[in-house]
Amino acid sequence: MDWITRERPKIDRIACPWLIKRFINPDAKIIYAPLDTVFEIAKQTNAIPFDIPGVEYSHYADECTFDYFLKKHELNDPALKRIAAIVRGADMDRHDLMPQSAGLEAIFSGLAYNIRDDNQLLEIGMVIYDGLYSWTQHLYRLKHGNEGPTEVLLLKIYNEHLNDKQKEKSPEWTALLREMIQDQIDTNTTLSLNQLSEELDISSSYLSREFSKYFENLNYGEYIRKKRIEKAIELMSDRSISLTDIAYLTGFSDQSHFTRIFKKFTGSNPSEYRRKSFKK
Repeated sequence: MDWITRERPKIDRIACPWLIKRFINPDAKIIYAPLDTVFEIAKQTNAIPFDIPGVEYSHYADECTFDYFLKKHELNDPALKRIAAIVRGADMDRHDLMPQSAGLEAIFSGLAYNIRDDNQLLEIGMVIYDGLYSWTQHLYRLKHGNEGPTEVLLLKIYNEHLNDKQKEKSPEWTALLREMIQDQIDTNTTLSLNQLSEELDISSSYLSREFSKYFENLNYGEYIRKKRIEKAIELMSDRSISLTDIAYLTGFSDQSHFTRIFKKFTGSNPSEYRRKSFKK
């Protein structure tokens, strides 16, 4: 049986093929292809698509595709469940789930950077996941070195520092997302959260859940409306542009909708705000 997914794998799209070949179908052929060709090739080869939007084997809620494989094929091995938590943390940028998640992401980010051949990357990934499986079976309870009172105290201080840094640091995707949103505002276009998650190559449920943490405690819809109002205020300084045109240029469907949202964010309707803020 063949399986197919998007090209340029890193976490889930290496972990799932390892799981398939080790526990589901040892003779499975894994195909990596550009996203826009996956369904066509799947039809031609009768391959099962996975870890792409709109297919059975994919992300659900807060779980990644590896989790779904375990449930679908009733793989109840505790060691595999430990790997699932590590993979989930690495794939969804949730290093708080398992401390090993950060290491797994670092290793495969580096490998993906160095190796452009997806099949070669999978070959190396198979060896790494074999090692991880042995660790989750036999070694996960062992501590590295002897930890006396001083070591325990230092570890505690380090973990507290790491937690503080994780709270402060924004994930890499937030900077890219800000640019994408600004492009929407500047060009008067609208992308759904699902479309943005596909562009960023992250789960839409994860993006929806995490969005407010990095965008002024607002959900995606609220933040877009806020940015549109800010753009509207910028355009108001040019009195040659009517409020009706400003409403259109900032993506509002009609004048009344624009007025209602504008007043919600500023406390004044557009004409009052323009009169007070941009006196001749």
